[in-house]
Formats: sequence, structure tokens, C-alpha cells
Amino acid sequence: MSLAKIITRAQVGVKAPKVTVEVHLSNGLPAFLIVGLPETSVKESKERVRSALVNSGFLFPEQRITVNLAPADLPKDGGRYDLAIAVGILVASGQVQNTNINQFEFFGELALSGELAPITAILPSVMAAAEDRHQAYIPKANDQLASLVSHAERKAVTSLQEVWLDLQGQQALPLNLDYEEQESESSEHMDMSDVKGQAIAKRVLEIAAAGGHNLLFLGPPGTGKSMLAQRFPSIMPQMTAEQALETAAVYSLIGQSVTHKNWLERPFRSPHHTCSAVALVGGSSNPKPGEISLAHNGILFLDELPEFDRKVLDSLRTPMETGKVTISRAARQVDFPANFQLVAALNPSPTGHHSDKRATPDQVLKYLSKVSGPFLDRIDLQVELPRLSTEELQSTKPEESSYEIRKRVEQAVLFAYKRQGKNNSSLSTKELQKYCALSDADAHFLGRAAEKLSLSPRSYHKVLKVARTIADLNLQHEIDLKSLKEALSYRAFERLLSQLTAY
Repeated sequence: MSLAKIITRAQVGVKAPKVTVEVHLSNGLPAFLIVGLPETSVKESKERVRSALVNSGFLFPEQRITVNLAPADLPKDGGRYDLAIAVGILVASGQVQNTNINQFEFFGELALSGELAPITAILPSVMAAAEDRHQAYIPKANDQLASLVSHAERKAVTSLQEVWLDLQGQQALPLNLDYEEQESESSEHMDMSDVKGQAIAKRVLEIAAAGGHNLLFLGPPGTGKSMLAQRFPSIMPQMTAEQALETAAVYSLIGQSVTHKNWLERPFRSPHHTCSAVALVGGSSNPKPGEISLAHNGILFLDELPEFDRKVLDSLRTPMETGKVTISRAARQVDFPANFQLVAALNPSPTGHHSDKRATPDQVLKYLSKVSGPFLDRIDLQVELPRLSTEELQSTKPEESSYEIRKRVEQAVLFAYKRQGKNNSSLSTKELQKYCALSDADAHFLGRAAEKLSLSPRSYHKVLKVARTIADLNLQHEIDLKSLKEALSYRAFERLLSQLTAY
């Protein structure tokens, strides 16, 4: 057989489109050609494959070898195609005889010795292979991460020779190696009980965790804004296996792997305020995920919010609404997931606090105006943290633990999912009418409050969503006036602006 077809996968964002490696041997002067829009790293695989075959004891055909990577309009890069090309040559030259070769997929970069090196983005490839009910041959260094895809059939290999022995039926490789499951790491070293006082801030974090809401902390330095944000993951519901796989797939794109020990823990990303829009949102000529995608199903913490470039912050507006980001380049368009919860923190004045009289109201307004109105409009909860008194700092009274708060959060989340199948922050306008209906008196009250606070339609809906979450924490089927009043009380930034403009 002088023609072979081998299946592998490309990498396009978090997707892994199928690539068919067609290998044809023909008479003529010896040559090795790779076509199908290969980039330089793929073209260089010719030398890696040639050396790997020879050093593994196989015959390298002294013929004209043409390798086509189909589809031809999909750009191919990296060394992930090496193993598939090598197996294709072995099949085409008759050194491998396996009638089920089209039921397998091959991934891995070859060393000159024939050993297999790990590749990035293995999870999307293994997940796609499992969907097509194909068995995957993958580098052993990638296998523990790939084992997170419980429904996949995979064989971990260390060399090209092991693949040949298995395909020939001479030495079968074990299917689906098991790895010892370790207890999930908890955030015991990051517990809410470490935070003295700040009962209102803790209450807001509980509401945010139960409803999936974005939040903003205002307060002078030293009030615990960063400390509270870092402990936020400890009260959030644990990710489902499906969510954890989505997040792990994003991390595999940049070569960072998760383990059985921490893969269910929500990511917490805290980029410095000097980061660029590309670092935050993602991009470059070969699109890579940014911080918002690395925070998928977790928390993005932006400290010192006004210090971020305004254009950088405004680039978050669309992902905050859609839960994904689209990176468009001349050659391709790539979608990355970005369903994150935003926790932002800022000092309400360039001097630390607006009441210290070291800055005029105009100076404070100029400082706060670095954060645009449309961006703030997408934040559900805004709360101001006061300075702690000496008595509070020296208090030995035990604070509520993350475990206790988390139990209430999980109960509220379950209550909401039974009703509507999603968290409250994801409710559409139509769903708001169904699940957040108010009595005539409460609707009149909210309307008057919205006029007084000059709430935009988006802010109005966010108040409704927050009130729905507060009712869920109390296991109430209807939103009452008390829940509405509490939701309206969490608009600290808007109140601060109205105070400053009143001077």
C-alpha cells in the first residue's frame, strides 16, 4: 500500500478540528514534501521524522514522499503532527499493517531518537477524539492530564517503537492508565475567618458567589479589599467536572497543566495594572488566551482599578456580557471562553480616601473618571469598606468560616438551578420577567428608586438579579421589599459620585 491516511488534530483556540495526514509514496528521485498550509515548525518535522524512523530501526523509504495535511485551508503549526506523519510513512511503506488504523488518532512531537515529547493543547484533542469514538495515542507526559477526560480511550506512549509494537499486535499497550486520585486542595490557608469585621463586605461576597455577580470594593488602603478577594474562591461552589475540563483545556493551550489534586478548584487571576489589552483579553499573531480566559469559571481580580488603562478596562465590556472573547486576525478568527466573575477594588481618592481633605472633589472625580460609566454599569454590586476600629482589630471573637458561608451559597445555587437551570446573573430580559416578577407596590418602589439613583436599564436589571439572589439565600420563592432594599443599598459608587457632584 503506497497511500495511507492517518487522523490527528489541529489547534484552533479551544477547538481541535480533525486533520487527515495523507502520505503517498511514489517512484522518482527521493524527496520529502509536506503540503497543506504547514508553517515552518511543521516543515521542519521532515528531519525529525526521518531521524526518528532511522534511529528506531525502521526503513526510511528512498522514494518520493508526499504528505498532505487536509484540509488545506487550515493553518498547521507546531510539532504535534510528527507522530501521525511517521505512522503514515510506516503504513504507506508496508511496515505497519493494521486494518483499523482509521479508528486511531495520533499526537506527539518526535525527538531524533524516536522518543515522544509532550505537546500543548492535549485536552481539546483528546476530548474531540472521544466525541468521534476514536482511540488516541498520546505522549506519556501528557497522559495524566488527558486522564481527566474520563470517557476517552487513550494509550500513553514514550516512543515511536512502542506505537509500532502495539499496532502490530506484538506488545499491547495498556488502555487508559489509572492515576491515583488525590484529595482536592482546599483554600484552608485562605479562609474568611482570617478577616476581622467587614460584615457587609462578607455579605456581598456571599451574594456574589450565590448569584455569579460582578462586584466592586471601594475603600481606603488597609481595609481588607485584597484579602477578601483572595478568599472569595473559598466560598464559591466547586466546579462541575464539565466546567473543570473547560478551564483545564484553556490552560493546556499555554502549556500549563492542572492535576487531579487541584483541577476542581476555581482559578483566581490577578493581573497587574500595567498589563496590556492583549495580555488581558488575549491575542498576538497566533492568538493565545488572555487573563480573562484563564479566569474562565473563576475569578478575575483587578486591584487598583483606576490605575488600569481605560481602553484596557473597556475591552472587558463585551466578554463580561457574552462570556466569551473573539480574537480576529487576518489569517483566522478564534473564540476563547471567558465566563469569569469580576472582583474589582479601588481607593475612592488618589490620596487614599475622599474624606481626608487632601484632594478636592474635582481631583477625586478626575481620578474616578478613569473608569468609564459603561464599564461600571456592568458591575452588579458596589460596596464601600470602612476603616476598622482598634476594638475590631484587637477582637478575639471568632469569625465565620468559609465552610459555613459556602454551605449557604451552595444551598442558594441549588435553589436557583432547580427553578431556572442557571445562575441569576445569566438571566435574560425575558427570563427576568418570569423569575423576578414583583408586586405592584414593589415595582412602584423600585421604579422611584431607579429614577432617584439615575439607574440605567442595565443597572435596573442588575438590581433585580441581585434581589433574586438575596431571596434565594433566604430560600424565598418571591422577591420581597426587604430583598429589593438590600439590593439597592449595594450601589456605593453611584452614591459617592452623587456626593462629589453635589459640591
